[in-house]
Amino acid sequence: MTLLAAQELVKEFDVAGTAGLVRPARRFTAVDHVSFELHAGQTLALVGESGSGKSTTARLAARLIDVTSGTVLLDGQDVTTLSGADLLEVRRQVQMVFQDPFSSLNPRHTVERIVTAPLRYQKRPMPGGSRAVAQGLLERVGLDPGHVDRYPAQFSGGQAQRIGIARALAVGPRVLVCDEAVSALDVSVQAQIINLLRTLQREEGFGCLFIAHDLAVVRQIATTVAVMTAGRVVETGPRDAVFDDPQHEYTRKLLAAVPRIRPEWEAARRHNAGARLETTTSTPRGE
Repeated sequence: MTLLAAQELVKEFDVAGTAGLVRPARRFTAVDHVSFELHAGQTLALVGESGSGKSTTARLAARLIDVTSGTVLLDGQDVTTLSGADLLEVRRQVQMVFQDPFSSLNPRHTVERIVTAPLRYQKRPMPGGSRAVAQGLLERVGLDPGHVDRYPAQFSGGQAQRIGIARALAVGPRVLVCDEAVSALDVSVQAQIINLLRTLQREEGFGCLFIAHDLAVVRQIATTVAVMTAGRVVETGPRDAVFDDPQHEYTRKLLAAVPRIRPEWEAARRHNAGARLETTTSTPRGE
């Protein structure tokens, strides 16, 4: 079942002209007719270089910014024009995990206050009180429940990102949008956060829209991959199909730039590339 879908999303921004020069204001298209589908319990990875439009697409999907045109569907309902209580419910169902955990956590607030903030914002009950709820959330993400009175600066980067994930889980979202959620972390910590997200997804069944530029990370978590460049999706497919037999030249360039940590990935890619070359250069049957 399709949980979240984007249909022909477009986002344009006004770019101011340069004072004193004959350069008028113009419109910049950051997202150009992007469509995708995300299913419950699966992870769709939007990948591409910096400036490809993937993070803007994520913010459109989460209704953090408004679309210029196109639609975002949650369970088949168009959410692009919702406001008030209806938009508040969308925000409950679609939660964000941001790139820099420290920038997204208020340094003046305790962990208890941080992770229960969505519940207060949504005016939802907290059985047993906010402290008990915060302790339960910390335990779910692998942190010491006794640390609810600490402040963000007292945690490592990986621990801070776990706090961000706990905050996102507080209201029971059906979609988790992870915008470069592990790119600021060390490789070993990245693996821990990826494993945590996969475990939580199995337990909770949420869909995950995972924004990343690191294809090695994407290979570990994605079910489906959509490759973006210049605001457009140029290739979409199951993870293994995209990695082992990329069809678009841009996808092949991205994969060629990835350090080959696992030789079997490179072997599969070379085999499929060779098969394509042989097909295009061989004499057609019957001639």
